[in-house]
Amino acid sequence: MTGYILKRLLSAIPVLIGITVIVFLIMALIPGDPATAILGSYATPENVEKLNRDLGLDKPLVQQYFIWLGNMLQGDFGTSFALNRPVLDEVLERFNATLVLAGTAFVLCAVLGVVAGVVSAANQYGLADKAITFAVLLGISIPSFFLGMMMILFFAVNLRWFPVSGMWPIYGDRTFGVLLTHLAMPALALAVVATGVIARLSRSAMLEVLRQDFIRTARAKG
Repeated sequence: MTGYILKRLLSAIPVLIGITVIVFLIMALIPGDPATAILGSYATPENVEKLNRDLGLDKPLVQQYFIWLGNMLQGDFGTSFALNRPVLDEVLERFNATLVLAGTAFVLCAVLGVVAGVVSAANQYGLADKAITFAVLLGISIPSFFLGMMMILFFAVNLRWFPVSGMWPIYGDRTFGVLLTHLAMPALALAVVATGVIARLSRSAMLEVLRQDFIRTARAKG
């Protein structure tokens, strides 16, 4: 088991390196000059050249990649010129909210997916199985961002059951119940697709178990 885990971890290294190369090349091939975008269209050629030199953009592309990768591995994500702050600070500032949202969505999709899969398998070809299968296919087919916008429009704007955005209200108490009202729609929108996948896997696994010989023997014995 340990050898298998190590093998999988080692095989992930080339994949991660490939992802970094693709991301870097996409950023490098985007039209426009970063120095001109930072300084503005009225910047002098001397200032643009100096900023390119300060940012290391005058170096060969391969050298730029290794400098960028080395900085990333050290936790240096650079500076946001729009906000004039380190990018890592911006990421960490929003990390807690992202973790809470992702964790809630994970719990939702795990619980709903397993329950839906078990119920569907236990009622194979029945009304519940058909309804769950239809809901699963519908959930997998709808993009999360579109579902989220529709939920905001219907439940937040029209019915006013949930807040439109934010993690906490600007004014008022910051209680657990208030947090849940803000989490409900985005967490559900994120969980829908994964719930469908887990439900399908759970249904297949449950049906495989129900077809085992010991299950048939137990049923035959009453």
